Amino acid sequence: MAEMKPSVLYISYTGILDPLGESQVLQYVIGLSKKHKMVILTFEKPEALKDEQKLSELKRTCSDAGVEWHYRHYHRRPNLPATFYDLLVGIFAGTQLARRHEIYVVHCRSYLAGLMGLAVKRLTGTRHIFDMRGFWPDERVDGGVWTKASLRYRLFKRLERTLLLGTDYVVSLTRSGVTELTKFDYLKDRDFKVSVIPTCTNLQLFSPVEETRPGAGSGFVMGYVGSAGSWYMFDQVAKAVKRLFDQLPDSRFLVLNKGGHTEILRHLESEDVDISRVELKSVPYQEVSQHIACMTAGISFIKPAWSKRASSPTRLGEFLACGKPLLANAGVGDVESDLLSSGTGVVIKEFSDEELSAALASIVELASDPELGVRCRETAERQFSLQSGVEGYSSIYLRLEDER
Repeated sequence: MAEMKPSVLYISYTGILDPLGESQVLQYVIGLSKKHKMVILTFEKPEALKDEQKLSELKRTCSDAGVEWHYRHYHRRPNLPATFYDLLVGIFAGTQLARRHEIYVVHCRSYLAGLMGLAVKRLTGTRHIFDMRGFWPDERVDGGVWTKASLRYRLFKRLERTLLLGTDYVVSLTRSGVTELTKFDYLKDRDFKVSVIPTCTNLQLFSPVEETRPGAGSGFVMGYVGSAGSWYMFDQVAKAVKRLFDQLPDSRFLVLNKGGHTEILRHLESEDVDISRVELKSVPYQEVSQHIACMTAGISFIKPAWSKRASSPTRLGEFLACGKPLLANAGVGDVESDLLSSGTGVVIKEFSDEELSAALASIVELASDPELGVRCRETAERQFSLQSGVEGYSSIYLRLEDER
């Protein structure tokens, strides 16, 4: 058996009981556990911890993979004091774990975890990876949560600078994000280490499967997966669905979503969409691939704000891995270049009636290509495979160890 490499502490403020944490934290950690001793520290929401069956399953999953999972409670209110309290808890817990397990790298997912890990680095001498996941302070502004004049924004921009100057390695989700980083005044003349690892997909869990829906093959089915609020421009999705229904009388719309059904229906009804042709479901993460199989193509519209240049939508890799093309908008990470260069989707640059109609016609035509499914899968394997992401992180761990 190959010698196990020294321990890595992975800190995530997103809990693995959350669907996002399960897909974008736990999946990576389990993959990395084959070559590294992985210790994970997460912050779990109290309501999620009430699901004792799910909690027990994840504990067993981690144990079976040799992953040591530690979690603390995520506190939501009062907002800023609660976050500061969690920050202190994370620093204390992370420092204890780093010393107990002789951690040599602390891998931090996003800003708050990054700050915890930076303190751990300074207290214990570990190496530090800042896995950005996007320009978080600017996302809060672009999302209308903060303003650029607010104390919180100015504080976190200062902390962003501290993270970028204090880390040993930066991981960006997109090439566009790296381009923006190089424009930061305090990084222009600095030789900082950075790699691009996009949001990856478990290609074993997400793969082309035979459609089992009654009447399969009759009619174009547009599919939507995931959240519909905040950054997700579901009002524009609803307009596209209405136009699709008008253009193709036998087309339908399938939505996989948890917790946002009322809002989704409100948007669809406001566009006078025929709800009898809409199917709205809430399914376990492990079953999403089976339902994507019932879709002809996916649709994803995300607000094209500056901060989103560093974002890599989770659903892009999932749709392609299942052999399905995607209709998306420009201005979000590397989505436009990835879809157009691989011929696996259609990109809309503005939401005018004319361009929307043209984009819908293009995605319908593209979906009829008999080679499309294979092309989508090959693109997912080449650019978004979980294994390639795991290998990318592992190579960074080894590089930092060699530099000690």
